[in-house]
Amino acid sequence: MIEMQDVWKQYPNGTPALNGITIKIDKGEFVYVVGPSGAGKSTFIKLIYREEKPNKGHIFVNGFNIERLKERKVPYLRRSMGVVFQDFKLLPRLTVGENVAYALEVIGTNQRVIRKRVKDVLEWVGLEDKTQLLPSHLSGGEQQRIAIARALVNNPTVIIADEPTGNLDPETSWGIMRLFQRINDRGTTIVMATHNKEIVNTLRRRVVAIEAGQIVRDEVKGTYGYDD
Repeated sequence: MIEMQDVWKQYPNGTPALNGITIKIDKGEFVYVVGPSGAGKSTFIKLIYREEKPNKGHIFVNGFNIERLKERKVPYLRRSMGVVFQDFKLLPRLTVGENVAYALEVIGTNQRVIRKRVKDVLEWVGLEDKTQLLPSHLSGGEQQRIAIARALVNNPTVIIADEPTGNLDPETSWGIMRLFQRINDRGTTIVMATHNKEIVNTLRRRVVAIEAGQIVRDEVKGTYGYDD
């Protein structure tokens, strides 16, 4: 599903981000990526959905060879995955329904199919009654549910989540995590970078810890392992 082989990443300003990462994530896994701020977690995540490219090494995601992928092929890779961000990244001038539909419209999906898919995923995240509202009229938790609906609308095989509960209060965060559990229970692979110690230690899954650009721990049903 996802494989990195001796992956190195250094930014143009000389900052090293990842130093020889090798890892394999199988279909259906739920993986937390943890570590101190600046350790390389976000770079690790961005390499998977080709926001960044490695300087050295090989990355394979859903059959795509990331470092050799031509720019015109990147949208095909991203159709097979959904990405959820800490700050939601909803389009402020589009309604909830339009935000979710956008992911399908850009690939030319039939309008009748779009309407059904949007209705289905909004029901699935419990916000079918918010279709006509703008994001600014929603709470933070509701906005993240819409972002998750948008990530799901293409029926992705992988969901990448970068600090998805980082801007949410504890109670709302648990509601979002229950959604991610349900998504994983359907067979979707989830890779989640997080600083939320309580969530990692309570919902025990595979934990990959990154420090100074290297994997220092990879545990089945692991713990957070940091005090921050």
